[in-house]
Amino acid sequence: MQKNSVNKVFLIGHLGSDPEARYTKTGRATATFSVATNEAWKQKNGNNVEHTEWHSIVTWDKLAEFAQQYLAKGQLVSIEGRIYTRQWKNKEGQKGKTTEIICSNIVPLEWKKTTTT
Repeated sequence: MQKNSVNKVFLIGHLGSDPEARYTKTGRATATFSVATNEAWKQKNGNNVEHTEWHSIVTWDKLAEFAQQYLAKGQLVSIEGRIYTRQWKNKEGQKGKTTEIICSNIVPLEWKKTTTT
């Protein structure tokens, strides 16, 4: 019997970098960028604690083109997607692991600032 499961992520945070866009060898558009989410709380001793979590975001196709054109560092966005962890070996044979958010929807909560001349 197969059990149903859900892999769904919703983030609201600020872009840590401008999207980095490129095309695969087959011509498929992709863009990557980071998003920071922040939380703060007060400990029992009264000290304030702040924590920033950085998320690696990967977009594909038209969403990648949208990100490249309309998103910029510092902008507040809502991200919807799924968690994906990939593994690899480097040249020395050491294993590496990266967890990314494969983005399925982006909603800018602020629009990127444009300069006028």
